[in-house]
Amino acid sequence: MIEFHLDRGSGVATYLQLVHQVRQALRLGELRPGDQLPTAREVVERLAINPNTVLKAYRELEHEGLVEGRPGMGTFVRQGVAGPTLADHTRLRRGLEAWVREARAAGLDQEDLRALFSVVLADASKEGAA
Repeated sequence: MIEFHLDRGSGVATYLQLVHQVRQALRLGELRPGDQLPTAREVVERLAINPNTVLKAYRELEHEGLVEGRPGMGTFVRQGVAGPTLADHTRLRRGLEAWVREARAAGLDQEDLRALFSVVLADASKEGAA
């Protein structure tokens, strides 16, 4: 079962953080169709957030067709994201892990890594569009 975490300083709405974490878990193969999400009550107790926030996230995921609520039972993963999961790309993951270790050894912190990755990703998108 997924365990949600919040970054209260990120500037990203709490419900969107929950939605993004479910999408990421689906991409990584950590969640699969049929898996149950934590109940709203469990998420509220663990993260000390408003129940409406959890319900809003679950409604968003339901609207996207990724989960379905079953009355009296909970919320279940309905389908994965399109394409192969990132777990299927072991070689690429290992390469990225090596890159992160090298960047850390060069003195880059988490924000530096995100910024560098974002720039490279944006440049690659531009090249793909050309």
